[in-house]
Amino acid sequence: MKLSDLLYGVSIKYVIGNISLVEVSKIEFDSRKVMNSDLFISIKGVTVDGHDYINTAIKNGATSVVVVNIPENKQEGICYVVVECSSTSMSIIAANYYDNPSEKLKLVGVTGTNGKTTIVTLLHQLFTDLGYPSGMLSTIENRIGTISVKSTHTTGDSLKINQMLSDMVNAGCDYCFMEVSSHAIHQNRVSNLKFEGGIFTNITHEHLDYHKDFREYISTKKKFFDELGSTSFAITNKDDKNGRIMTSNTSAFKITYSLKTMADYKCRVLESRFDGMFLNIQNHEIWVKIIGEFNAYNLLAIYSTSVQLGLNETDVLEKISNLNPAEGRFHTVRNSESITGIVDYMHTPDAYENVLKTINNIRTDTEKLIMVFGCGGDRDTEKRSEMTSIATNMSDQVIVTADNPRTENLDSIIEDMISSLDPVQKKKILIIHDRKQAIKTACALANKGDVVLLAGKGHEKYQDINGVKHPFDDVSELIESLNINTENAI
Repeated sequence: MKLSDLLYGVSIKYVIGNISLVEVSKIEFDSRKVMNSDLFISIKGVTVDGHDYINTAIKNGATSVVVVNIPENKQEGICYVVVECSSTSMSIIAANYYDNPSEKLKLVGVTGTNGKTTIVTLLHQLFTDLGYPSGMLSTIENRIGTISVKSTHTTGDSLKINQMLSDMVNAGCDYCFMEVSSHAIHQNRVSNLKFEGGIFTNITHEHLDYHKDFREYISTKKKFFDELGSTSFAITNKDDKNGRIMTSNTSAFKITYSLKTMADYKCRVLESRFDGMFLNIQNHEIWVKIIGEFNAYNLLAIYSTSVQLGLNETDVLEKISNLNPAEGRFHTVRNSESITGIVDYMHTPDAYENVLKTINNIRTDTEKLIMVFGCGGDRDTEKRSEMTSIATNMSDQVIVTADNPRTENLDSIIEDMISSLDPVQKKKILIIHDRKQAIKTACALANKGDVVLLAGKGHEKYQDINGVKHPFDDVSELIESLNINTENAI
């Protein structure tokens, strides 16, 4: 493509060279991947500035570069495009390169602290079951129709997003359901996408290692709704006090859902068990195979989105009753001794309270709850002691172990977790560094009817230790330690 066509809509300050004469083979923001006639976009990241690698990109074959600042040693024969913001520019360029695929299907973005993966996964499952070819961009996996594509981030870079959307369009997909992370919003990765609608789930303490404070985290999420167009819809959880903030400046059509107050879409939990829930959604009673009040919110968001997209309410309710949980989200198994094992990706204080409250509302006083968890290294340290406090207050026994320590010392992580506990809470703590051994111990301590909860890793199939990802699967370890087979999964 001509560089001039790729730059359509980009806020350009000035150009050195002639953009009408430059042909571009492909676009790169990683100088190591640049080849002949490529356009290199210099992105300033958290730890790396692409401007430092402009000469490397040119050496590898780039004939044009997008920059915020012209390098001192600019080279002859290279077209330099100076822009206001390189990340925003890349989102526009990527959309132009792939012929604006978000305009050719109905794209729905889901943002919030918890529930994103469950909602996009179940929406994709529901629409596919109803015969609508759909795509999905999520933490667990990406999907082009029924074809699974490996996912490496909650929300990919703008080039990857547009490539995937283009593949979905070419595959005949009518819809795409996409997780929208705060990092992606902040880094302008979704800035030039046309969203049919957006969903806000909730917002709690998370990612404060990246955002300066909680206020910035909220304002970043809000930016997604601020950018929705007047033909889009914005669906928000009215029971979260920040829901109104999210849509205060949006041009989109506002819709609310709630379990506790008046809203456009309402739901009540009539009965909850380890094998499912009995719900009343918009005065329709249905049994679902998914557990927990927090999942009642997720299912209500799915219902309201589906109806807003024009689907038949009866068809939607029928399919919701058959939906299966997203991988690693309240995944439940049970052995011959009626010991219930649960694996969940929960990794925020709010998620801890939601999942533990769900379990405690179902179990009786005679059944113990044994919880196994750790905290991720090189991440938000403030929430470690808070989550441990919640765990000890709402469980009978807590085994503290490794999550993904990454490059951080495990003993330091554990010290952060337990240092603020009072003597009563500390009596419930058992520390076992090796996660496999921690799971085995928890299962060995469990008696008939007890519950073993493995928290934090969910769908992940690895442990990240000192930059090396070692194979590890909580579900497989739980099944082995409880001496059960997959046929006994609830």
